[in-house]
Amino acid sequence: MVLGSWRFLAAAFAALLLFLHGSCASNKAGPTRTYRFMRDATSAPPVSYYDYIVIGGGTAGCPLAATLSHNASVLLLERGGSPYGNRNITDLEAFGAALSDLSPSSPSQRFISEDGVINARARVLGGGSCLNAGFYTRAAPEYVRNVGWDGKLVNESYAWVERLVAFQPKMRQWQTAVRDGLLEIGIVPDNGFTYDHIPGTKVGGSIFDESGQRHTAADLLEYANPRGIAVLLHAYVHRILFKRRGTVRPVARGVVFRDSAGAKHRAYLRRGPRNEVIVSAGALGSPQLLMLSGLGPKAHLQAHNISLVLDQPMVGQGMSDNPMNAVFIPSPKPVEVSLIQVVGITQFGSFIEAASGENFGGSVSSKDYGMFSPKIGQLATVPPKQRTPEALAKAIEDMKSLDSSAFQGGFILEKITGPLSTGHMELRSRNPKDNPSVTFNYFQDPDDLRKCVEGILTIERVIDSKAFAAFKYDSMTFESLLNLTLSAPVNLRPRHQNTTTSVEQFCRDSVMTIWHYHGGCQVGMVVDREYRVLGVDALRVIDGSTFNHSPGTNPQATVMMLGRYMGVKILSERLASEAA
Repeated sequence: MVLGSWRFLAAAFAALLLFLHGSCASNKAGPTRTYRFMRDATSAPPVSYYDYIVIGGGTAGCPLAATLSHNASVLLLERGGSPYGNRNITDLEAFGAALSDLSPSSPSQRFISEDGVINARARVLGGGSCLNAGFYTRAAPEYVRNVGWDGKLVNESYAWVERLVAFQPKMRQWQTAVRDGLLEIGIVPDNGFTYDHIPGTKVGGSIFDESGQRHTAADLLEYANPRGIAVLLHAYVHRILFKRRGTVRPVARGVVFRDSAGAKHRAYLRRGPRNEVIVSAGALGSPQLLMLSGLGPKAHLQAHNISLVLDQPMVGQGMSDNPMNAVFIPSPKPVEVSLIQVVGITQFGSFIEAASGENFGGSVSSKDYGMFSPKIGQLATVPPKQRTPEALAKAIEDMKSLDSSAFQGGFILEKITGPLSTGHMELRSRNPKDNPSVTFNYFQDPDDLRKCVEGILTIERVIDSKAFAAFKYDSMTFESLLNLTLSAPVNLRPRHQNTTTSVEQFCRDSVMTIWHYHGGCQVGMVVDREYRVLGVDALRVIDGSTFNHSPGTNPQATVMMLGRYMGVKILSERLASEAA
């Protein structure tokens, strides 16, 4: 490929961006799995009773419910469907297809933060582990100590998860070049392959196995006692039901949910001092459901005509999303398709990772539906506000004319730790299917911006390393790569038309999500260290909404671990109570 016009390179860049969020629509079914305890909510009785009701069959909810089922009766309510048999979830080659599906039945529900960054929340059994790029890594030991978790049980819980869903990825040329480049510029030591979070450069785990099949949190239901669990799909919980204990504390007693046909069902807790409702609906869903149930800021709930159960002004506060910024590097040689495998864990608070892509052959060869299709919603040559069906159709047609060499290249990206910048969430309506309004305030804290700048400059050094030389054009400067990256609209934030773009401005203008948002029900603000909701009884929140900071370089391993960890702790408390 001979470097041509900026327009051609911009098209190539957009094509490769779509690797991260691409559209590989396909009707071919992937591997299937059935659980005899899993069924559609339309089959549920009008009224039922359980020891535990878990709201949300996601990354935390599945391992939690599977664990609790061994000594109690558990109802797991999931608003989405099954991931099994859906190739757009199970196949690595179809990564991103679910994220670009805007249908009401999509496993991904798109939302746009008030900051103007396009994002997604899961709507499928298995949660975000069905949609993400698959990277699997544990939290740092310091994180575990600071949170106050039992280190031994944490390690046992990680191992329990890893037996079913974690794998060592096969390293190929692009990922190897990035790893060696990181080591060459001093992001050391070389920690090899490990699930552990250690400063330096490592190869992490993946929930994609060696054949490219995704394994999700839903797979952890294999551990469940089939006689102790019921999983209902397409079950939208509208509110948690409370009763008063005397005149002081509200007590959760059950939930109201509707099935896909709109029929109302009620599930109640059986009588017992240890029985609980547990919310595991995710960083948007959990604070949203608490508010819809009457737990939240009084004035805000009154404005939506929601009966107040408890004035809890901290519900929905502390929302954070780790900003991600990527630099696209067109390659003079073909590169493999790879998701996140390598990470440089720096001392200054930024994580350096990489992804690469080329056009697939075989069953995913169509440019109408291939991984580089402009049908994707987050990243494309078509600006977000101009993505009409006609504009997308023209972009798809234009992409057909591109030479295959336009699809060579990849990204090196950085994500900052923390972050320190926080925002908030509010309801838009009383309908649980509607997205709430959320603001993350990217780079509000200057330390976050500093970490981004250092991360981008570290990427420049990797690109200039000898190890990476085969994958870059000598004639392209780093400034030209930044400008190339900015040539594709990536968000709805105001753009700055500067002749020379500073790295600080590049961070602000090109910020994207890497789907690691968290907060809204944080420990010490909404729940205690045992994840019990403050001010009420028989109610917990166990998921990423309780995090003050995102753990490790990717939170999914820790969220799955937390489900198992808390399931073991809750059952231990239950057994001790029964023995007393």
